[in-house]
Amino acid sequence: MVEEITTEDVEAKLDDEDVQIVDIRQPGQFARGHIPGAINIPMSDLPSRIDEYEWGEEIVVACPIGQSSIQAAKLISSFEAVADDACIASMAGGYRDWDGELETEA
Repeated sequence: MVEEITTEDVEAKLDDEDVQIVDIRQPGQFARGHIPGAINIPMSDLPSRIDEYEWGEEIVVACPIGQSSIQAAKLISSFEAVADDACIASMAGGYRDWDGELETEA
């Protein structure tokens, strides 16, 4: 079971250097605006790129509406390089509900 976390809680966690935000949207969407500090791994690339990262203790997955991020969080949690006690969550409502600051790619 993947935990869901509100956009407000995600925004509050941005000051915590230990949280990793994984944005699974396509690169063009990511470039137009993403949660500050997020890394972009499109959902279609996630299985082949999951071992490129050193996963921390707290991971939040973000997508457009908070649905595909649940599947991505399950996939990340099943990866053996992710600690068994890692907290992996899906951002409920996705970017549709995000009211916080966005970074853009130049």
